Amino acid sequence: MRLAIKLQAFIKILRNLSLLSFILEDRIAKRHIGNTIILLLLYSNLFGMLRIAAHILSVVFHPLLILTYMLVLLLLINPYLFGLHHLQGNIPLILLVFSSTFLIPACGVLLMKQLGFIHSLQMKDRMERIGPYIMTGIFYMWMFRNMVSNPTIPTAYSIFVLGSTIALFLAFFINIFTKISAHAIGMGGLLGMVILTMWNFSYGDFPVNLGQIGTVQVQMHTLLMVVILLAGMVGTARLILKAHEPKDLYGGYLIGFVTQFLAFVLLV
Repeated sequence: MRLAIKLQAFIKILRNLSLLSFILEDRIAKRHIGNTIILLLLYSNLFGMLRIAAHILSVVFHPLLILTYMLVLLLLINPYLFGLHHLQGNIPLILLVFSSTFLIPACGVLLMKQLGFIHSLQMKDRMERIGPYIMTGIFYMWMFRNMVSNPTIPTAYSIFVLGSTIALFLAFFINIFTKISAHAIGMGGLLGMVILTMWNFSYGDFPVNLGQIGTVQVQMHTLLMVVILLAGMVGTARLILKAHEPKDLYGGYLIGFVTQFLAFVLLV
């Protein structure tokens, strides 16, 4: 009799322990599910912020803006090439380059979209890029013709315009067969421009006026590191946006970089 009572009590304890174990497992499972949901939400928010940053980088370093950035950098590094002592003295030239190499081609692309020649401004289909490449190439050739025949424009900048023009037409030719990143071409060209300027047209450092903060001396090697970092960030941004594959970026960097040195050989 006592053995039966003890056995029943033991069975009851086992049942209670089993119930407790089930409750604990259920709570742990719910906690894991909750943690997983939180991690997914955090990942989603992080990826969303990365995409926003990628879009911003893609716009700020749009390939059509690179020639304007090259001009501004050259004016900062060595304004004496233009017969000036500071950047502000050549604002009209900056506006001319900006309008000829970015504003007018951008308006042309918008017009093409309105007329139905392209379906989106991103031009994900490489065949849609043929028209914009040809139109932009014409403006680039016109810009180079004006620069090289103008005695007030230094040979250094004519080299960079020619290099960008050659790169653009190479991109047009390659685009017929396979996709290539215009952003990578632009950043590769900017990197080539900085190296050529550092070797041939600079004094090792240059002043940058930061307003109330004052003037700081920037070393050319520091600028080179910054441009390399930016080139990598722009390439990563294009991958995040799934606009290109790695091979498109590698080819673009190579073309943009090499054509600047080719233009240097042709004009110097």
